[in-house]
Amino acid sequence: MHRRLGVSVVLAGLMAIALCSVSTDVAGAAGSVIQGTVKATGLPSSADAVVYLQQVSGSFPAPAKPANIDQRSMQFNPHVLPVVVGTTVQFLNSDPTAHNVFSPDYEKYNLGTWPQGQTKDHTFAKCAKVPCAYVQLCRVHPEMEGYVVVLQNPFYAVTGADGHYKIDNVPPGTYSVGVWHAKLKSAPKPVTVDGTKPAVVDFVLGR
Repeated sequence: MHRRLGVSVVLAGLMAIALCSVSTDVAGAAGSVIQGTVKATGLPSSADAVVYLQQVSGSFPAPAKPANIDQRSMQFNPHVLPVVVGTTVQFLNSDPTAHNVFSPDYEKYNLGTWPQGQTKDHTFAKCAKVPCAYVQLCRVHPEMEGYVVVLQNPFYAVTGADGHYKIDNVPPGTYSVGVWHAKLKSAPKPVTVDGTKPAVVDFVLGR
């Protein structure tokens, strides 16, 4: 009797593992990858371009936890932060000097000035036409500059210095892929994602 019970438990465990494996495979097949390179013409680096899907069906609530920008070594880090509309961004001052955060864009805001170790928050609740790019400035240090780019959905990526990007878990369908850059621009491009292989979309940015 005990032997039969033991065999039954083992079989049940193996079936659970098999079902879990099938579920994982199906979930993995539900999305695909859009990847490629962005070349920033005339600039020494192709970093900090935001590649994104312009419109995706469905609703995309903002994350419960805030996104983060640090003020460290007299720079906004990251220099470019893409977020879904409705996201709260928390600004930390890690420098031994006081910093300020303000933006002259859209609804405009000034979070004031605060010392090392403290944070201030701002929720990017509006974006009439994506992308909404908010420049982040510091009144104490005018040489500092960063960007928060507000988007409709979470399917985006930021390029590295080599211009490469990769957007994961894209649902199958046909989309328009846009690219945002602080100084350069390019027209959107169409892409079809079928979930079987990565789709490649490259951009060359110019003035």
